Amino acid sequence: MKMKRVLKEPLLHFLLLGAGLFLVYSLRPQNGSSSVTRKIIVTQGQLEHLVSGFAKAWQRPPAPDELEGLVRDWVREEVYCREAMAMGLDKDDTVIRRRLRQKLEFISDDIAAMAEPTDADLNAFFQAHPDTFRLEPRFTFRQVYLNPEKHRDTLVRDTAQLLAQLNGAGGDNDASTPGDPFLLEGQFAAVPASEVAKQFGEKFAVKLRSLSVGRWQGPVESGYGVHLVLVTERTEARLPQLAEVRAAVRREWANARRLEANEKFYQNLLNRYTVTFERPGPIEKEKKLAQAK
Repeated sequence: MKMKRVLKEPLLHFLLLGAGLFLVYSLRPQNGSSSVTRKIIVTQGQLEHLVSGFAKAWQRPPAPDELEGLVRDWVREEVYCREAMAMGLDKDDTVIRRRLRQKLEFISDDIAAMAEPTDADLNAFFQAHPDTFRLEPRFTFRQVYLNPEKHRDTLVRDTAQLLAQLNGAGGDNDASTPGDPFLLEGQFAAVPASEVAKQFGEKFAVKLRSLSVGRWQGPVESGYGVHLVLVTERTEARLPQLAEVRAAVRREWANARRLEANEKFYQNLLNRYTVTFERPGPIEKEKKLAQAK
């Protein structure tokens, strides 16, 4: 019983873990451990980085004792990082591998971001990707909602009567008073077709494109029910001038250049390596076939 209690002691687990790490470290080849640089230099740049980080977090520079604590913590981190890498603890760690890949990609991104496009660059990119910058149709309209659940068998009649009432007033009726309560607004100004589709449904947005301007029409179906609609202005889809969308073109150009730079950077690194794939032997193939059955 006493032995069982001893085996459950956390201190014993800690000592065993420490002994295991020491054993792994001692069994590594000497050239691996000697590769650890034993000299740690706290550069002026590192000090400025620590001060800057503290000031950003606390909105003030660190006091002398706080800076001393920051330096001590950085030295501790540096020692642990060097020793952990010397022991190979960074190997086969998914989080570390992803972070290292990310840092290399950041380097490539920074290089790509240094390039400034000329007008010729932007114009060529704009001409090569017209659909990316094409302006979609926009609608300025008013709508009156009729709830099918409320009107039931009289929906067709009520819709026709309300439509006649709205057009009889010369289109000047206040669309906020007739119809049934509705969770969306009654008036929309210069709304893109995609936004109309998002709020009312694709079927409603498509129908708006065929309605004539200046008179109440309907019923127009949506995901909510039926509507009477007055389109007062419609702007058709068009390809804009470069000056109208210059900021968007520059943003897309920069993103495309970044992706291209990342790919070139990776291919240059990949050319330094030979990649081979192990093929399963006869025994492994038989096992896989047996498992599949």
